[in-house]
Amino acid sequence: MLEAHRRELTAYCYRMLGSAFEAEDAVQETLIRAWKGYEQFEGRSAVRSWLYRIATNVCLDMLGSAQRRARPMDLASAGAPERVTSAPVPLAESVWVGPAPDDRLLPDTADPADLTVARESVRLAFVAALQHLAPKQRAVLILREVLAWSAAETAELLGLTVASVNSALQRARASLSAVSATDADVLAPTDADQAALLARYVEAFERYDLQALATLLHEDATLSMPPLDLWFRGIDDISTWMLGIGIGCKGSRLVPVAANGLPAFGQYRPTDDPDRHEPWALIVLEISAGRIAGVNNFLDTERLFPLFGLPPALVRGKEAELVG
Repeated sequence: MLEAHRRELTAYCYRMLGSAFEAEDAVQETLIRAWKGYEQFEGRSAVRSWLYRIATNVCLDMLGSAQRRARPMDLASAGAPERVTSAPVPLAESVWVGPAPDDRLLPDTADPADLTVARESVRLAFVAALQHLAPKQRAVLILREVLAWSAAETAELLGLTVASVNSALQRARASLSAVSATDADVLAPTDADQAALLARYVEAFERYDLQALATLLHEDATLSMPPLDLWFRGIDDISTWMLGIGIGCKGSRLVPVAANGLPAFGQYRPTDDPDRHEPWALIVLEISAGRIAGVNNFLDTERLFPLFGLPPALVRGKEAELVG
């Protein structure tokens, strides 16, 4: 009975915490507390509301001493690729808003409208914007605006008055409006134009045709590489990086996945063995107005590829197999 709520609780905790790994830990702790306390539950409220109360308390505890997670664009100005002679030292995973697989966040429904709304609420930019809010404001906004709980239900869950909930929601909205969040079109499997754009991206990237790639990017597109705090803006700087230190990506293969309601790919770079490609990055794309506005390369493949069900290597003729 408790496990039936795991996916929606994971999505809630991910929005609160900004990390798929912390969200998994929070949900596990929630279910353990619920299991241990079930005899005292006595059905005084709906099981779902009870679980959300526990999950909220777990998340608030985890956020008590944590720093705000961010994206590279939140921490520093854009870099100049010609001045970079080596990759900077990676920062800790706890610094970044990380990606999460759609199949752990999105509801198990065939309704396209419901899926679109769910994808909107886990976009990287939205989750990053949520991290600017104080923890209780964050909970109020998610419960009221994303999950459509009433003010009274939210107040009961958080132990607040309705007036306090309404005030927190107003402050949260004001704070979010002051944060510059990138708009991005969510993954739309039935959208022929989006599918064609993604096909052209894969073809251009795998051929390492930077001229073709440039035609797919917005003029002010961004390229980031967590856990590095280095990022670039604009077609020229992105191309300079990819032809410079990033040239090792030439000859890569891309395997499609879905992350944060957005199109994504597991990137495998070539090795000395011409038949073998090994993990390099999880690429999450942000698309706006028919072009790519953001390329987010998450480099922690040791943890991310298993999370997304991606194989540890690609071997010619065995791309779909796990070939350790």
